[in-house]
Amino acid sequence: MSKPWKKMCRVCGIRPLAMPRVDYCFTCWPGGPVTPPPCLRCGSRRHYYASGLCACCHPSAVPPVDSCRNCLAWGATRHLTWLCKGCNSWCRKYNVSGPCRVCGRSSVLDLDSVCRLCRKQAALVRGARAQATLEETSRDGQQLFVADLFSGHRPPQGRRPHPVPERAGPLKPVTYRQLVIFEMTRTLRHRGMHGLAQAADPRLAAALDVFTRQRATRYGWKHEMIWKVRTGVNIMLGFQDTPGVAITASDVAVLSEVNLPIRRVLEVLDDAGMLEDDRVPAVASWLDRQITGLPTAMSDEVRAWFQIMFEGSTTTPRQRPRTVTTVKLYLGWMQPALAAWAQAGKASLREICVQDVKDVLDDDPLRRAQTGQALRSLFRLLKARRIVFRNPVAQVKTDQPSPGTPMPLNPDDITEALNSPDPARALVTALIAFHGVTSLQLQHLLLTDIQDGRLTLGDRSIPLAEPARQRLSTYLDHRALHWPDTANPHLFIHFRTANNDGHVGYRWIFLLLGPKLNTRKLRTDHYLDEARATNGDTRRLTDLFGLSFQAAQRYTDTITVPPTPDTAPPTQSSRTQGP
Repeated sequence: MSKPWKKMCRVCGIRPLAMPRVDYCFTCWPGGPVTPPPCLRCGSRRHYYASGLCACCHPSAVPPVDSCRNCLAWGATRHLTWLCKGCNSWCRKYNVSGPCRVCGRSSVLDLDSVCRLCRKQAALVRGARAQATLEETSRDGQQLFVADLFSGHRPPQGRRPHPVPERAGPLKPVTYRQLVIFEMTRTLRHRGMHGLAQAADPRLAAALDVFTRQRATRYGWKHEMIWKVRTGVNIMLGFQDTPGVAITASDVAVLSEVNLPIRRVLEVLDDAGMLEDDRVPAVASWLDRQITGLPTAMSDEVRAWFQIMFEGSTTTPRQRPRTVTTVKLYLGWMQPALAAWAQAGKASLREICVQDVKDVLDDDPLRRAQTGQALRSLFRLLKARRIVFRNPVAQVKTDQPSPGTPMPLNPDDITEALNSPDPARALVTALIAFHGVTSLQLQHLLLTDIQDGRLTLGDRSIPLAEPARQRLSTYLDHRALHWPDTANPHLFIHFRTANNDGHVGYRWIFLLLGPKLNTRKLRTDHYLDEARATNGDTRRLTDLFGLSFQAAQRYTDTITVPPTPDTAPPTQSSRTQGP
């Protein structure tokens, strides 16, 4: 910004000098006031400043606020060339000037030859008369307004928000593809993203924008998020060699170079039916790194086992898909055995015999049990698929190690977590400490699972304890304050899941509780406390927490119940006496 004019009139001290080598302004001119000359640039006779220019044109002046030169709204400034923000966008969209067909004033007109002021007047009048025409709305004059009062995120009270777009069906991508001379790497580092966004097919961009607005309305996206998602979708359309073809997920990854939300763009494309998911799961890449160095036949057999475990199977052997954590654990337990067999010269799992299995089993009971469990799963599935001829692990006994004695937690750590200033941490701790909720149940807990002070977990209905109710009320107020427009049905959300319908992960719960606590330790402490309160009643624990008899007995065995007179063991004399 230029420095302000320093030389002021020596009489008033507030207006600049009329001209160089003169100590007076035009107003304080001796024998005056003198009418200043018109501005040499714009011809205005108002706000004369210096050097033949008015305050609006002189670079050193600070001009006052004036009316918009397009719609006459009060509040325009020089930094937008004396246009309000609405007219600034209006003039970028339309470039035809002339007399308005409604009011006759010369202005920038839209495609119907109507100025923006008449459009604003029609929007104001149609709130009361929905069927009024443009001529009827401006018949009695026009209401001027203050500029730039439309930028709030929430609609003003008394005005209805924008209508929610109707639910649109998925689009049908074209089946043909335009051949190209050579493939080019998709990148945005050396290309302007706005140019690519403007190169998108207008009809296809308008069709996909409907799905963007649907998801934005459903999950309460802010204006900035809507703009980012719309720009990302249009960039993908601008990249297309064949307009209308499905967009691959690997191409969408290029949006990370300009910090656009990849996941939200993928969700919009998936809703529209325009997504071709060609992503390789991270666990598949991890598997390739783990089996590097194994013989080819053995690697193929391990991949066959991995496919059944990860994707499940509807044919024999029928099996539900296992979680990524389970697959990683099993592969980690069997990896030393596979490496040992490969080093011993075994090229395939078909060559493994019972003695080979015994040679790789560890003497430690825990490692022996883990290795045996993983190898048993491997050979059982491969034999059922007739990839191997026999299951050598079936003839090897790998006992399960006895679990350790459960230990209680420090009460001060639990109290500190229950009284935490973070409402989410306090509620998670209360649900685990008072009701023994597991980590998986916490992740998938819905708002509808808590009604009338009762928690529904499957077929169990649990009345909430009073401390849990208080922390639930505090957390719900915190949730409504930070994410008032979210449509996520889950009880626990954070800043990433608030804009979709996903659930929180185990890592979020682990970091929320801190290093001293976790879900397993809190549940163990609660089970031990309940076992002490019921004097080791195993049936009570199975009814309250849904535990099996063996699991409940692990906690009741830690309680030593003193014998009562009715159940006291017989003495030597009583056993020898007759009836």
